[in-house]
Amino acid sequence: MKNLVYNIAVAALLTGTVALAEDKIPLQTDLPKPLFVGTPVPIKGIPNLEPKTKGERPEFLVPAGTVNLAKGKKVTASDSEPVIGTLDLITDGDKEGDEGSWVEFGPGKQWVQIDLEKESEISAVLVWHFHSQERVYKDVVVQVSNDPKFEKDVTTIFNDTPDAGKDLAYIENYRGKLIDAKGVKGRYVRLYSNGNTTNKMNHYIEVEVFGKPAA
Repeated sequence: MKNLVYNIAVAALLTGTVALAEDKIPLQTDLPKPLFVGTPVPIKGIPNLEPKTKGERPEFLVPAGTVNLAKGKKVTASDSEPVIGTLDLITDGDKEGDEGSWVEFGPGKQWVQIDLEKESEISAVLVWHFHSQERVYKDVVVQVSNDPKFEKDVTTIFNDTPDAGKDLAYIENYRGKLIDAKGVKGRYVRLYSNGNTTNKMNHYIEVEVFGKPAA
């Protein structure tokens, strides 16, 4: 009898494990074409730089039913009048590196914020700053909150600032930077940067936020 109970328990556990595994699917997103223009500026002064990535991005699993919640959503920013482009370009689905596809903000610390319209369970954030030339954007921080002012209940999912961050800075490329959000819940996603290794400006081509509206 004990063996029977044990076998039933093991079977139930295995069934649950298989169900959980089947509930996860590879994240699918369209990538822009690689584009390299101009003479790249040498990347210097970045002490916490991760090795340059090559080849395809490793498979990233997300819950079945995950979608890009940011597509077409409203974007606000620390600077409401960018130097180049308009805020809607950040969530319009165009990830290409051609001129006219990006938004440029002035020097110094700047942020952009996406309103998902309702609290959501976020699996990943995928961001393209500028990928037609190798460069590193400085002090990249990505946060999630239900507070539009980000004054309370803020969760940081990425931080590569040298003094306070635990993540490595990275070189931009056409694959974008995939950030594991680990299912954090929130309505607003805010992304910071502070210039780059080519110039003092801040740029965004596209931001995708993958998840599902919270139940």
